[in-house]
Amino acid sequence: MQAPIYFDETIYPFPAKPAPLDDSQRSAYIQSIKQLLKVKDAVLVAHYYCDPEIQALAEATGGCVADSLEMARFGNNHPASTLIVAGVRFMGETAKILTPEKTVIMPTLEATCSLDLGCPPDDFSAFCDSHPEHTVVVYANTSAAVKARADWVVTSSIAVDVVDYLDSEGHKILWAPDKHLGAYVAKQTGADMVLWQGACIVHDEFKAKALRELKLQHPDAAVLVHPESPANVIELADAVGSTSQLIAAARDLPQQKLIVATDRGIFYKMQQACPGKEMIEAPTGGNGATCRSCAHCPWMAMNGLVAIEQALLDKTGREVFVDAKVREKALVPLNRMLGFNKD
Repeated sequence: MQAPIYFDETIYPFPAKPAPLDDSQRSAYIQSIKQLLKVKDAVLVAHYYCDPEIQALAEATGGCVADSLEMARFGNNHPASTLIVAGVRFMGETAKILTPEKTVIMPTLEATCSLDLGCPPDDFSAFCDSHPEHTVVVYANTSAAVKARADWVVTSSIAVDVVDYLDSEGHKILWAPDKHLGAYVAKQTGADMVLWQGACIVHDEFKAKALRELKLQHPDAAVLVHPESPANVIELADAVGSTSQLIAAARDLPQQKLIVATDRGIFYKMQQACPGKEMIEAPTGGNGATCRSCAHCPWMAMNGLVAIEQALLDKTGREVFVDAKVREKALVPLNRMLGFNKD
């Protein structure tokens, strides 16, 4: 396997957290949103990493809580004419690419992702041009413009299978943007890969040394890790997988304690899947270190009740648009992903 090619990391400024609401305010916003969803013929789709009250609202109103791909699939199949996507911007773009005839709005278009920010389309296109013999595989956590430059789009649940298939066909792989997931895929498949450097600001903060110390305190706990985490954290895992795969592992593993190394927003669905089990956040610091994300994406946290109501009242500045030519190109690798059958 070719040695990975990494770029310098960038530290991104975090957005301000939404102002907290008291119980009466929260109840009023929830009732208002429920009514507006009916009036606007809209459905709310939320990512696993959104705050629990947003996930609960999506479920209560006939929407869905899922990973980015299943959010887009649900929106495509749902009869509502408007999708309100509680997540980060690339999720709204993916929904619009797959469902161009529908109105797609987001609580805020400023909700982005460090993986998206860390892979500018022009720089990425130049990187691809410098490796013309490579098949370009990009993670779903990228902009529409980056997807348009790719041969394949993958989610973390099928990344290993897709790259393993391409490797068996003799392809050399250019991977972007997450360096940790890319390194994990390369290790699992043995594929010849060059890696763009990028990292999720949540998963990159998980610390192996602190995780070992926590495991000593809870020797009966299973460790569940998302593969966007550093390799030395992945090595400590009892289960490695995508968000949906980790929820399934939480349900199926015999251990009654679970140390979870991914965004803590996932605990809402994990606790539904196995209500009798204890969930413990994996450490994002230790030995004096301080965390920035502290196991919760700051951009996901922007999807609050106030912002959702405002988006339903006035979509101006909150509607997702994708250039027609970009959409046409991005749809090709997305359809390859949707049609992939590992069997």
